[in-house]
Amino acid sequence: MYAIVNIAGKQFKVTQDQFVYAPKLDLETGASIEFDQVLLAEADGTVSVGAPLLKGALVTGKVLDHVKGDKVIVFKKKRRKGYKKKNGHRQDFTKVLIETISL
Repeated sequence: MYAIVNIAGKQFKVTQDQFVYAPKLDLETGASIEFDQVLLAEADGTVSVGAPLLKGALVTGKVLDHVKGDKVIVFKKKRRKGYKKKNGHRQDFTKVLIETISL
């Protein structure tokens, strides 16, 4: 069984007992969360497609931690001008454990 869920504007294919690194959510560690924007669900070989959402479908999860992603290096240079600029960025994520998928 799997579902495609919209979490904070991004779509994730989730299964039960899976970890998802979603964009940072304003919730405390250990809090429960429900995702009601289910776009597609598959159970026992039958696929249900929403138009645009499935009614009555719900995915529940638990916030485990707030983490940062890998560092991305941004390097700008203009040749023959002596201009170089180096910058780094780390995106914030929320680690969510998917507990149940109900249709």
